[in-house]
Amino acid sequence: MTNFSNKVTSLVSENAQCCCELSLVEGPTGSELKRRIQELCGENVLECYQCGECTAGCPVAYAMDIAPNQVLRLAQLGLEDEVLGSSAIWLCAGCETCATRCPKGVALSRVMDACRQLALERGIKPKEPEIAKFHDQFLTEVKRFGRVHELTLTALYKVRTKDFFSDVFTGIQMFLKGKLALIPSLVKGRDEIRRLFSRSRHGSEDS
Repeated sequence: MTNFSNKVTSLVSENAQCCCELSLVEGPTGSELKRRIQELCGENVLECYQCGECTAGCPVAYAMDIAPNQVLRLAQLGLEDEVLGSSAIWLCAGCETCATRCPKGVALSRVMDACRQLALERGIKPKEPEIAKFHDQFLTEVKRFGRVHELTLTALYKVRTKDFFSDVFTGIQMFLKGKLALIPSLVKGRDEIRRLFSRSRHGSEDS
């Protein structure tokens, strides 16, 4: 536990130093990037004052190319390519630990979600392509069935990523224990769900 704490402390210290070294000159799309993030998720990135609490508590910060607090700092500076081209926005687990710890109440997971959407809108290739494919397949399942059918999701995700055998034994065990239903269950109100997807798509195109 002590080694883990030391790693987190070191990471926060390095990130704080990196953020201090960033140029204070705003990128050419600075105001537009901040506006679009706030428009999509309701969060104002300027609220962040770089205390590092989000990074200290993030369970996947160790795997990111830029730390969570750096995502906000780069967004403040309008450095769109650095933010939208990072792996951090795709590795975010959406656990809301950052929002819980933030003294300013900034829900960074929402910012990450908005950045993913902006990256796709701008045709920026995801730095974590498998995660992007999982997101897309997950939403496809929700649109089709009204909820996720785990067996269909897993099968089609495996086809898309061509990763057929990495966790096959886990899948077999889940199936034998009845955790993976053969036939998807259909929920009521699927038409309403499809309309939500349609409205979301058209709203994104209009903006």
